[in-house]
Amino acid sequence: MPEHILIVDDEPHIRRILGFLLDQRGYVTSQAADGVEAVEAARRELPDLILLDLMMPRMDGFEVCAALRADFSTAQIPVIMLTAKGEVTDKIRGLQGGANDYLTKPYDNKELVARVQNMLEWSRVQRQANPLTGLPGNQAIEQRLQAAVASGEAYAFMYLDIDHFKAFNDSYGYQRGDEAIRFTADLLRRCAEEAQTTDVFTGHIGGDDFCMVCDYAHGDSLANMIITEFASKVESLIDPEDLANGFLRTRSRQFGVQEVPFPSLTVALVLDHGGEFEHWRRLSDVAAELKSHGKTLSGNVVVKERRHSPSGVHMPVTFPGIAG
Repeated sequence: MPEHILIVDDEPHIRRILGFLLDQRGYVTSQAADGVEAVEAARRELPDLILLDLMMPRMDGFEVCAALRADFSTAQIPVIMLTAKGEVTDKIRGLQGGANDYLTKPYDNKELVARVQNMLEWSRVQRQANPLTGLPGNQAIEQRLQAAVASGEAYAFMYLDIDHFKAFNDSYGYQRGDEAIRFTADLLRRCAEEAQTTDVFTGHIGGDDFCMVCDYAHGDSLANMIITEFASKVESLIDPEDLANGFLRTRSRQFGVQEVPFPSLTVALVLDHGGEFEHWRRLSDVAAELKSHGKTLSGNVVVKERRHSPSGVHMPVTFPGIAG
């Protein structure tokens, strides 16, 4: 089904040009002549993307963005703001007000189409996000791994799993289990933001399993940052009585009452110099094997395999980590 773009501009000839340009590329377009019409059309049509002029009568682009973000039904629609103003302060205000991208008139048509395509792709990934954590789900993960393997360039892939999560769920209930998963997702986001690189992908495979892809050079440092942060903050999930005891208590028909360690994190890290894997599934399998071994170790650990295709050498598995 073609994606729908709402074009908002008070100048009719600009709306016609943009409509023709995007219609020619297979998109479905509709138009609004001012800010008030734009908000009404967005709520009525729920487009996939809005091209929004800044300077308009009745409501300007800033006000339209604020109205869209305040309405649950339109809050997630991506917005590219179009304006004749080129001042940095206007761009910052637009981005802070909820615009996802910014293009200054006069703009090159090829650049506009490229930005539209990129924004729609980003939006598709967001819609595939895991509902519990908001992180990209399996379809987006598969696409990112395919891209990493196909590039032939060096990268780092991490498969992350919370240890003793079932015991935590059994002890505290599913709602607290969901809190632990969101806690982990937020921790991964923070670590990705603090890493000394901008190219970090974080995905939620499902349950207590996550993955990350980043550049080769920062794989080690990011993995160790993650387990250090998890070890230092996981006690916030534990009740004071259990903290005092130093373990969780779970009960089962088969084993009765058991004492189980607090949750910890296993990170399976595959460092590929480039071109080692022919298919992303093989990469996933190797990481899963590493993760299985890591879960036999105690505490928060990184289980690592370094692959260097040009020399044909597979570096041995190492196990840096910290106790939980």
